[in-house]
Amino acid sequence: MCDDRSAHPARDGNNISIFVSKLTPGGDFGVGFTILTVVLLSLLGNGLVLAVSYRRRRKMTGSELLCVNLAVVDFLSCVLFYPLSILSSFSHTWRGCQLTCTYYGLGCFTFGLCGMFTIAAISVTRYLKTCYHLAHVSLEGSSVRLVCGGSWLVAASWSCFPLLGWGEYVPEPYGLSCTVAWERYHVSAKDAAYVLCSFVCFTFLPVLLIVVSQCRILLKIYRFSSALSARGVRTTLRRTERRLSLMFFCISLGFIVAWAPYTVVSLLSIFGGESSRMAPVGFVFPALFAKSSHVYNPFIYFYFNKVFWQELRALLASLCPLRKRSRRVEGAPAPGPLAPHPIQIQLQEPGRPQGPPRTSSLGGGSRPPGLAVYSCWASRMEPLPPREFVPVSA
Repeated sequence: MCDDRSAHPARDGNNISIFVSKLTPGGDFGVGFTILTVVLLSLLGNGLVLAVSYRRRRKMTGSELLCVNLAVVDFLSCVLFYPLSILSSFSHTWRGCQLTCTYYGLGCFTFGLCGMFTIAAISVTRYLKTCYHLAHVSLEGSSVRLVCGGSWLVAASWSCFPLLGWGEYVPEPYGLSCTVAWERYHVSAKDAAYVLCSFVCFTFLPVLLIVVSQCRILLKIYRFSSALSARGVRTTLRRTERRLSLMFFCISLGFIVAWAPYTVVSLLSIFGGESSRMAPVGFVFPALFAKSSHVYNPFIYFYFNKVFWQELRALLASLCPLRKRSRRVEGAPAPGPLAPHPIQIQLQEPGRPQGPPRTSSLGGGSRPPGLAVYSCWASRMEPLPPREFVPVSA
């Protein structure tokens, strides 16, 4: 159990420790199994994305490298933070009190911001290149490292402000997770400034950039495709660009949809007042739904990116040598006589001079007029030993 003296604040309005679950034991187990399922699926999917990306690391484009950064965010979130929430769910109380709560809230907030900044960078860059044809705007080499490093740096810096007295990390109302103390908006000016900046500058502004950029990209692709179709032009480049745009649109849309309920609930807890305050159970579904954003990105990659899918099949084949060997054995021709193959033999008639050499009928060509051609069938063609040519007489 937590020592209430180390927790601030230690108790809620009902004089119950904030680190004790407000759900029933069955609800706790349901939350624990749900998060465990999310963790396992995310580790499997994002692990495969990272493995495939490592196999083709020399062929990755800038946008694909940013997708790898998203996979790293999702993978590490499930490794470093969610096991603590699973253990707390099965224990009916938050494990570790304020220390682990700060660790969990800081890590999840940092990784969430980094994922959102990465998606915003992909959207804005593709928008500038697609709609304005800016050749100098690219995501290659040092530019990718700069975007990834900047995303991590800004996210970590802003998430550390609660450690300096601007805001605080506290348990969620249901007691099995930790986040920013949104309700401290009414406590002090510093807390209010941190909460407002978190929503306006680090949530609404990136989401607005993502939505506007992706919608303009899809509109541009649609108009371009319609113009080519009107002229009867069909190109592989058009289909590839359309699939790539749809892939990034689905990634952006999935992230926004997953986090929208949690954002609405958090806003209600700040500005809703006592009349619209939700019960602790009402926070469970938005929090669990937000965690689903770690699961579906790998499925989007493999569905829209055929190169990723082909590399995944090659990776699985390399990991299963017995299956690969059995396929080779099944595909090998069975020993025995070969299938009959027609061979045409040309005989020279007596008294007629030999015409120019003809090519085999298998490869096409013509024969001199007046020469009889006889067809026969052979069950196996084997090379004959070299010997002197003897004309065949009638």
